[in-house]
Amino acid sequence: MEDIIYGRNPVLEALESGHEINRIIVLENTKDKPIQKIIDISKERKYLIQYLDRKKMDRITDGENHQGVIAYVAPYHYHEVEDLIEIAKSKGEEPFLIICDEITDPHNLGSIIRTANAVGAHGVIIPKRRSALINQTVVKTSCGAVEYVPVAKVTNITQTIEELKTYGLWIVGTDMDAQNYCDAKLTGSIGVVIGNEGKGISRLVKEKCDFMVSLPMFGKVSSLNAAVAGAVVMYEVVRQRQSKIAQQ
Repeated sequence: MEDIIYGRNPVLEALESGHEINRIIVLENTKDKPIQKIIDISKERKYLIQYLDRKKMDRITDGENHQGVIAYVAPYHYHEVEDLIEIAKSKGEEPFLIICDEITDPHNLGSIIRTANAVGAHGVIIPKRRSALINQTVVKTSCGAVEYVPVAKVTNITQTIEELKTYGLWIVGTDMDAQNYCDAKLTGSIGVVIGNEGKGISRLVKEKCDFMVSLPMFGKVSSLNAAVAGAVVMYEVVRQRQSKIAQQ
């Protein structure tokens, strides 16, 4: 089995990260410089390159905007939770993980992975069921960050949280009635839970969290997009970690 990814940035990131590439399809007679870079790398690595017209490429991507380049790649390789912990240890850093509790929109998952990469998180955890999985939409929305952020797929989020606690992680979730996120201590080894787009964090997962934080809302809308809310909390973790380092 193989997957496809398309678009200049996702394909280039796949090439540069060492993702296993089976073949590259390029729009015939293209003069696009970023695509020429993809062609040059592919030729250097002796990947099969096919040149097709736009109609045939449109059929492959079901009409989605492929920007003139498609790559057939090996299916995404999911990691184990232990791998994420080891990545943090290998960098001499305290683990910083993002836990997705039934994020079903692949655009949200892609955005979360993109932010996770930006803040230096060591990995993202998703459930095997009732969750978006790594697909072309996630890859494209993440702007290729999925090639650099390891994602673990687990059977049970609540059991995984218990496992993470044995590694010394504190688990934080969001709740409207909790303390302001700026007032919470978010340093040390930490896992940030991002809840479902509609229901938020499930009851069982919420019960497993060590503490909850809230994001103040001053407008007419009572909630934020899941990926946006997650980004706010992730960057507060970064701010507090940087502040702690500056004080040492």
